Amino acid sequence: MIQYSSKIADTTSIFSVMSNLSVEHNAINLGQGFPNFDCDDKLKQLVTKYLNDNKNQYAASAGAIELRKAIADKINLCYNVEVDPISEITITAGATQALFSIINAFVHSGDEVIIIEPAYDSYRPAIELSGGVVVPYALDGPEFRIDWDAIKNLCSHKTKMIIINTPHNPTGKIFSHEDMQSLQGIVSDTNIIVLSDEVYEHLIYDGRHHQSVLRYPRLYEQSICVYSFGKTFHATGWKMGYCVGPEYLMHEVRKHHQWNVFSANSFIQHALAEYLLDPESYMNLSRFYEKKRDYLVDVMGGSRLQPIACEGTYFQLFDYSQVSDLTDIEFAKKMVMDHGVASIPLSPFYSEAKNYKYIRLCFAKNEELLDKAGVLLRNL
Repeated sequence: MIQYSSKIADTTSIFSVMSNLSVEHNAINLGQGFPNFDCDDKLKQLVTKYLNDNKNQYAASAGAIELRKAIADKINLCYNVEVDPISEITITAGATQALFSIINAFVHSGDEVIIIEPAYDSYRPAIELSGGVVVPYALDGPEFRIDWDAIKNLCSHKTKMIIINTPHNPTGKIFSHEDMQSLQGIVSDTNIIVLSDEVYEHLIYDGRHHQSVLRYPRLYEQSICVYSFGKTFHATGWKMGYCVGPEYLMHEVRKHHQWNVFSANSFIQHALAEYLLDPESYMNLSRFYEKKRDYLVDVMGGSRLQPIACEGTYFQLFDYSQVSDLTDIEFAKKMVMDHGVASIPLSPFYSEAKNYKYIRLCFAKNEELLDKAGVLLRNL
């Protein structure tokens, strides 16, 4: 047996832990973030159409130009911003691949990357595999609001990147106009790159608006934004995403993208390009998921789990402090084994575990499943 040195910690994600436990105990899985309903039949028909139309060979590395043009039109419609589909948009094999390529394109050994915790779990390993150093900024619940002066104080001559996520997984919070202005002020006249994870851009509730980096020209000039078709169109298994950024940054990202996957799925790109011609395919998502958020909170009425305001994403945090003194991981496991519902505890999203009593439930489920979970959780 050969000897080798591992480049990454041998850990199992909390998503795998809770999903495996859910299967073992035949529990309702409200932990992992994917819908239990299918994507639009029209979209599936378009996939079949282009599969049968011989769109089965490599797409251009940057992506099918038809899809990039459709995305540029979508950006113009949503944010009143013009981006160049030739040089500023790249189609990726899911948002996670985009994140990995962007981080590895710019982060060198010893560079510091500020992440805002609780943070999506793929950020840290991508930074560490690039040789970078994670500099965490921890949000405090239940408000989970950012102190931008504290972020500014974390910046140094070693800071290469700040990663933001809005709408934010797992807290369900969104960035405000004031947040974006504060971020813009911090990075202006620096060499800091902003990586903006905006995969839940269309899941914004209660009349709020998504404050994309794309809305802020000065900020966009030193940013790359990441999006997910899987999240938007209920097709997470397709692993289709894209990133948007100024040409001088996108040039570097594409160099890494081409040696990573080269190009994403060809016939699905063509299907998405045609599907995006109808803006209704994404403009009604906020209403769709807002109803599901409200439905979950309603069916939990009478439970001692207390909801924390969800402004976006398809995740709802609950405070279980009236139920138990267990740590969130212990409580989440007990909830699966004793009550038949799987959740995700919040502490694994932090570098240093917080003693918060919060769990995350996914409401991207049909009403029947949410009803069943509500019945079980009202017994807590």
